[in-house]
Amino acid sequence: MPAKPKKKEPKRVVLETRFAGIAAGSILYVATPDILARYISKIPSGETRPIERVRRELARRNKADATCPVSTSIFLRMVAETSMKQLADGQSRDDVVPFWRVIEAGTPIAKRLGLDADWIEHQRALDAA
Repeated sequence: MPAKPKKKEPKRVVLETRFAGIAAGSILYVATPDILARYISKIPSGETRPIERVRRELARRNKADATCPVSTSIFLRMVAETSMKQLADGQSRDDVVPFWRVIEAGTPIAKRLGLDADWIEHQRALDAA
């Protein structure tokens, strides 16, 4: 039987050089897809959060100067793809991670996911109703 892949753990690293606009010497928090999914799931219906705020709050909660923008984008895409598959498989929107509360219409990540701006706005309108 093949070995089960090791689950990634969150980590904090001190940057030796400047990275993605974050100064050398800063403490960088690298979350996991599960951490990001839990955070998004706790955003109340009807509210949205820009990804920058998500990263700031995760950094603060984890005593870091910043949260890695690269891994956060990758993990957000993974969370969104999982939710989209679950929706396609017939799960209720109330039973999936509501990634539309973080992904904004027209952004590069929305485009990479193939999300129509109207679809995101519709999900947000349903939340607000």
